[in-house]
Amino acid sequence: MTLQMTSPYKSLIFVITILLVPVLFDCQVAEAQLPEVETVFVKRIFHNGEHNAFTDMIRFKDRFYLAFRSCPDGHGVSNKASVIILASDDAQTWETVHRFHVKERDTRDPHFLKFKDKLFVYTGTWYYGSDIKKTERFNINQHLGYGVWSENGKSWSDPVPLEGTYGHYIWRAAALGEKAYLCGRRKPGFVELEDQSLKRSIMESVMLESDDGLIWRKKALFQEKNGDETAFLFETDGHVTAVSRRGGDNAELCVSELPYTNWQRTDLGRYIGGPLVAKWGARYIVGGRQRTDNGYVTTLYWLRDTQLHEFVTFPSGGDNSYPGFIALSPQRALISYYSSHEKDENGNSITAIYLAMIEIRDNNN
Repeated sequence: MTLQMTSPYKSLIFVITILLVPVLFDCQVAEAQLPEVETVFVKRIFHNGEHNAFTDMIRFKDRFYLAFRSCPDGHGVSNKASVIILASDDAQTWETVHRFHVKERDTRDPHFLKFKDKLFVYTGTWYYGSDIKKTERFNINQHLGYGVWSENGKSWSDPVPLEGTYGHYIWRAAALGEKAYLCGRRKPGFVELEDQSLKRSIMESVMLESDDGLIWRKKALFQEKNGDETAFLFETDGHVTAVSRRGGDNAELCVSELPYTNWQRTDLGRYIGGPLVAKWGARYIVGGRQRTDNGYVTTLYWLRDTQLHEFVTFPSGGDNSYPGFIALSPQRALISYYSSHEKDENGNSITAIYLAMIEIRDNNN
């Protein structure tokens, strides 16, 4: 028996089709407007036999600078860790211009800040003295930010503690006019716990503010729980776009306006470790560690409104991510990251620093 569709149903389907076609068309057009990106090259630029990780990159006075942590004891907390700063005139040949460590502390997650004609490098440091008990090794209340700075990229200061950061795990920094801003995560009220291990669920993230890059104070609270690694991007009018990791959960997009008392938060629908947010021309990009069925990889996305659109995944695997970014032009950019996907001549995995160049092929968009 064949069922015949009556006229009312035909009319309803016709109306639904007419309504849906423009929506589908707009979605296709939106995707089409996102340019194609090609990886020009990826090369390993540093490996010294240690665990090299957590990169950042910046351009300062016509030179390229790249910072990362290097440690003979691997990824974990160690008082043998140090921060290495590389420099290059052409982003092809790199030299070590500075290396520093902090006695009885683990230096990790170095990040650049260009502020008031100085180049700062900040590092979060766990206390790991010889007297520390095993149960107290990961007490974030003993955490302290340190910084070094240079006016020419050649001569560097000794590392100094950043006032106002005790008890904070500091991360990326950014500047807006005469103010500098820094992500710091901490225990609410600096509460003491019987188990001193990092309790991500109770952590909060604060925006710290500074006039000189060395003395910091609380400006705003932007994550009340699951506070974690956060990257800030400021517009000239004070609007801030932030991408925040939330442990192993989905990352958040956090936006606000001066004076940063009210925040809008949006679930980005995926995990992002070691997040990056930057502008490439007029577009926004987000980068970091992506979780896939085959493990973790380092990925970049376009950020349009509150949606992420993946456009490149670099050769990577195992312990990896924490990208740095420099826009060379509206069409070309450099990305630094670290990864453990390669092996040495003995077949052992190495954790090394990589540099990639990417290029927009569709110049009409």
